[in-house]
Amino acid sequence: MDIATLVGMMGALALAVYSVIKQDQVDMFLSDWFSPIFVLCGTLFAVMMRFSLGHFVASLKVVARAFSGKSEDPQGLIDEIVNLATVSRKEGLLALEKMKVSEAFLEEGLRMLIDGSSPEVVKQTMGKNMRGIIERNSASEKVWRSCGEAAPAFGMMGTVIGLVSMMANMDDPKAIGPAMALALLTTLYGVVFAQILFLPVADKLKYRSGSEKLRLTLCIDGIMAIQAGQNPRV
Repeated sequence: MDIATLVGMMGALALAVYSVIKQDQVDMFLSDWFSPIFVLCGTLFAVMMRFSLGHFVASLKVVARAFSGKSEDPQGLIDEIVNLATVSRKEGLLALEKMKVSEAFLEEGLRMLIDGSSPEVVKQTMGKNMRGIIERNSASEKVWRSCGEAAPAFGMMGTVIGLVSMMANMDDPKAIGPAMALALLTTLYGVVFAQILFLPVADKLKYRSGSEKLRLTLCIDGIMAIQAGQNPRV
C-alpha cells in the first residue's frame, strides 16, 4: 500500500467532511443522495463515450496501481542486472537459464539472449514491447484525467438544472435559500470527485508510468550490455 496516496486522499476527504460538520449542515448533505450519484454516473457515462468499453473498464481496474506500495527504487534492478552480467561472463549465456529474475520484462530479454537472437532483434523486440506497455499506461491515465475534467462540468450542470427549477417556483421567498443551497451541492460534489479522486489517481498513474519506463529502459540497456559481453562494472 502506498502510504502517500492513502494519507493524502483520506486527509483531503477528512477536511471536507469536517467543513460540513462545522457548518452544521450534515442533515442536508445526507438527505441529498441524488447529487453525488448524478455527478459520478454522469461523469463515468460521459467518459465512456470517449473510449472503447474494454479500454474504459481496463482503465478502471488499473486504479490499484495508484495504491500499490511496490518499490520504485531502481537500485535493486541494477544490482540484479550486474549479477546476471557477472554470471554470463563467467559461465556463459546458457547459465542464465537457471537464474531467477524478478522482472518479467527482463526475463523475456534473457530468453531471447539464450535462444541466440541477434542484438538488432533483441533491441527491436524489447523496444516495441516497452512502447506498448507505456502506451497502455498512458491510455489509462487519460481515462482518469478525463473523469477529472468531466466531474466539475456535471456538477455545474446539476447546479444549473437546480437553479432553473428554483427560478420556476419562486412563489415562496423562504424556500429560495434552501433550494439554492441544494442546487449548489452538485457543484461541490463535482469538485470533490475531481480533486480528491479522479485527478490524483491520474497523476499517480502518470508518475508510476514514468518509474516503469525507467525500469524497462534499464532492462533493455542491461540485456544489450550482457549480450555485448561488457564488464559488469560498466
